[in-house]
Amino acid sequence: MIRRQEPLLRTAAWVEGWVFTLSSLVCLAIAGTVPGYVIAIALPLYAVMLLGYLMVGRSSATLWVVVSTVAGLALSGLLGSVVAEYPAILSALLLVSGGGIGAMAIVLQGSVSGRVYLTAVFLVNLAIALSSMTSDEAVQALTIFIVSWSVNALVGIWITDSVRRARDRIARLGAVHRAERWASELEAERRRSARLLHDTVLATLTLLAHSGRGVDPDALRVQASDDAVLLRQLRQGETPTPRSSGTYNLRTDQAPPVTQSIKALQQRFKRRGLTVHWHGDGDVTLPPVVRSAFLLSLGECLENVRRHAQVDEADVTITQDAGGVRAMVTDSGVGFETDGVDSARLGLAESVVARLRDVGGNARIFSAPGAGTTVVLEVPR
Repeated sequence: MIRRQEPLLRTAAWVEGWVFTLSSLVCLAIAGTVPGYVIAIALPLYAVMLLGYLMVGRSSATLWVVVSTVAGLALSGLLGSVVAEYPAILSALLLVSGGGIGAMAIVLQGSVSGRVYLTAVFLVNLAIALSSMTSDEAVQALTIFIVSWSVNALVGIWITDSVRRARDRIARLGAVHRAERWASELEAERRRSARLLHDTVLATLTLLAHSGRGVDPDALRVQASDDAVLLRQLRQGETPTPRSSGTYNLRTDQAPPVTQSIKALQQRFKRRGLTVHWHGDGDVTLPPVVRSAFLLSLGECLENVRRHAQVDEADVTITQDAGGVRAMVTDSGVGFETDGVDSARLGLAESVVARLRDVGGNARIFSAPGAGTTVVLEVPR
């Protein structure tokens, strides 16, 4: 009868059943002269009711509903049999009949079988109580019965409806969350793809557009061949992970290995005709993902110097401590207005700033026309 009921319904029935049953017991205790046999029989029945309600709050087994109601009906019959001779126990009778047993309406109103059982208990309880009362007492009992049982049934309906509406809201919130997460993942994938193409294919095309000036022909040929493989993989649905401009990992079933190093950057840009003066630490110690983002961003800064600064030298100063690693890339080139950079350009916005932010880092850019450029890269350990 109460299987699959909400735990909140069972808890409400348990609390209300205990409150009214204990109140009835207190009224019986202060009623004055009551036959000893009535007390002797009533106390175990009260105990059974309290135990039954306690188990209703913890278990969905129908047994405890039956135990509580049968004990309640027996107690109601016991008190009703002596209420005419001892009117002081009328309050105890009404409390146990109207509220003690009536609390079951909270959990029984939710199913057809529960409502049938509830109706039968209500009629039997009412008949027991009214059979031993005067006409004035019967009117009072009828009023208390109807109000108590109706309130309990309405409480059960209200809790059931509230839980249903709360579940609907949670389901809607879950759907919205999933949609937002899907959109975020889609945007992150778009940004990763844009960085990948910028750091590989677009870099190669830029070199070709400038006739490969300053780059070893063999190195350019290998890079163009790798980029052709990349485009073929992308067309087939793969998602390669780049390691540096012109090199990337086509194995998507594993975390990308980080093989970059400061030395590799030195050699790469030396081949491309950019002289880089390195200062500070010779290499960096970072978690693989953070290290990859840091070195990729550093490489992109040097690539920007080579392409746009109109100089063939740059300085890089690297420092690291317990908190993280910092790199300062400086050139004495033509500089630019930092506020005037086209948002559609991926070099700074995505391959440097956004890439570092994705790993908890930061990039600061200082430049002015004719005053060169300084970029400060920071990443946490």
